[in-house]
Amino acid sequence: MDVYEGRGRLDVIAEEVNASDDEGHQAWRSRPLVDIDGVENRARVQPGSSFQRFSVGTDESLHFDPCMSEEDEESADGGVFADSEGLVDGKRALTESDPPDVFCADCQTPTHAFQKSFGPHKSHRVILMSAKNVSKTKGKLEEKITQMENFASNLEEIFITVEDNFGRQEQNLEQHYNDVLQTLSQRYEESASALENEKKVKLESLYSQLICCGKMMDTTKELIEVAQKLYRTENKCSFLRVSFHCCTTKFYHSFMLYRCTVSPFETLTADFSDIKHMMDSINIVPAPSAPVMNPQIPNSASLTSLRVCWSLFSDDTVEYYELYSRPISEDMSVESGLEASMVKVKETHYTVTELVPNAQYEFWVTATNTTGISPSSEKAVYMTVPAPPIIKPQECTSCPDAALIRWDSGNTNPVDSYTVELAEIGPEVGESSITESIVAIPTCECLIQLQPGTRYLVYVRAVNIGGPSERSQPFTVVTIGTFFHLLEDTAHPCLSISEDGFTMFYTDDELPLSEMAFTDESFARCVAVLGDLIPIRSKHYWEVEVDPNTEYRIGVAYEDTQRNAYLGGNNASWCMRHVLTPSRHKYEFLHNGWTPDIRITRHPLRIGVALDYDHGKLSFFNADLEQHLYTFHCQFLHFVHPCFALDNPGALTLVNGTEAPNYTKFT
Repeated sequence: MDVYEGRGRLDVIAEEVNASDDEGHQAWRSRPLVDIDGVENRARVQPGSSFQRFSVGTDESLHFDPCMSEEDEESADGGVFADSEGLVDGKRALTESDPPDVFCADCQTPTHAFQKSFGPHKSHRVILMSAKNVSKTKGKLEEKITQMENFASNLEEIFITVEDNFGRQEQNLEQHYNDVLQTLSQRYEESASALENEKKVKLESLYSQLICCGKMMDTTKELIEVAQKLYRTENKCSFLRVSFHCCTTKFYHSFMLYRCTVSPFETLTADFSDIKHMMDSINIVPAPSAPVMNPQIPNSASLTSLRVCWSLFSDDTVEYYELYSRPISEDMSVESGLEASMVKVKETHYTVTELVPNAQYEFWVTATNTTGISPSSEKAVYMTVPAPPIIKPQECTSCPDAALIRWDSGNTNPVDSYTVELAEIGPEVGESSITESIVAIPTCECLIQLQPGTRYLVYVRAVNIGGPSERSQPFTVVTIGTFFHLLEDTAHPCLSISEDGFTMFYTDDELPLSEMAFTDESFARCVAVLGDLIPIRSKHYWEVEVDPNTEYRIGVAYEDTQRNAYLGGNNASWCMRHVLTPSRHKYEFLHNGWTPDIRITRHPLRIGVALDYDHGKLSFFNADLEQHLYTFHCQFLHFVHPCFALDNPGALTLVNGTEAPNYTKFT
């Protein structure tokens, strides 16, 4: 197997499959796991390592670490690269057509063991390809690939969040840019219009002044001509008077000419304060609105962690969020005194860790940017995944067709439902796979239809909105015969039940009536006990080991059979009774107080009980002699309990999981 650095290519992992004994050799199969093209560099697997394990860190770039299974490390220490004789002892590929059974570390290719001695790989180092090791390394590699996919998914979410923020920022900048351009254009048009009006007024004024100046110049010209004429005369006083008048007039004309000059245009000072304010406001964004907490996504939690998500309005710009959390307690006074924890987050989601299983937490969030902090969001309630349920073996029953599994929730808070998973155990010990899942079970018990003569591992998961819990501890079900336990809470106070729930004892010690603790479920008159209810309308068989010197009752009874009556003495119970008399052993088959006259000469030490719901039959057998003793014919209206009683001190032992013998089928 090759894994190449910087190149996401995983070529082939060879898996070993045991062939049948008749084939005389090992069969192999190979299948590709992953093939990702388009990357350049490759890195060889170093000798002694079976493959490269991906390692992904959030604070560093992607890198690869060599990984070896424990068996590979032990083999490497003891000399993994040995000759072919030691490597393929009993697992030799016979021909070139057989699948490769070793891996050449020098050539980085799979090959056959005999080529180590005779072929091109004679001087190379080879590694025996073990299906167990390959399976382990494959599992680790698939786990790392899953981690890489999750990491890539987180990176993608971060990229989308950053892209959304940049998109909103770009829209804000574009809007501010358009507003500034529009304001400047409007200001330019206003200034140009005012300047044009001023120019028109000044030109009209200049034209009027020029006309007036022309008239003054004509008048001045006439005065100068008159002064010249007077100067030529001898009367100088008249000349001076006229000259003074002429100079005064010329000064007046000069003054008027000066007045006629056009005043310069006024210097216009543009007020850009509003433009400056707009430019400054580009970097000033409004405070964000209150975020919206999203409801919990199904299967988004674990036993001690929660993935919390929220949303924000598209126009808001956020620098970071502050996520607050607090556990929800049934005691409101305790809850009010709990301090909320806070964490700063850049994205619109966060995974909260170190929580309690199957617990409720409330979350709320605020958004912050350079302008300020938003109001708090509404509070949302999230739940962690429940703890695994606990299967109760003492309360589980089974038969060839089905099994009734009971368990305890294992959680303080209620859960939404349960899931039962079945793993059929194959021919090889420990080889199992999930064959069936039963979901949405509302209560802590489930009746499962099974295949006869098969072994199953049963797991239970608790489910709430956060997701399914881890698997419970496995419980083994064997669909051979009927399997049940004795119900200790129905036992008479004088009876003792063994720890495994299969044996009942009635001792010689007389227990005073005052020390007897009776309940509504326990028998009060008959020293009896019930077995688990058999709620499966099928054929059932079990056996009971008895002592010929003990008086006993063995049979079945309805759940509501009278606790202050004897078994077989009413119409709700059917039983076989053994009575010791001075002259003989007497056997009775009682129902509603009536029994047929049947004599049994050979005392049974092992009694077989066959119950057939469909045909309404309850049969008793001497299991040691394969002898039929008696059969009740009755239409059972309800499910029944196996029942057992001791009329004198002794013991009865229940034998479970016994396959019904062939002779029971002919009754």
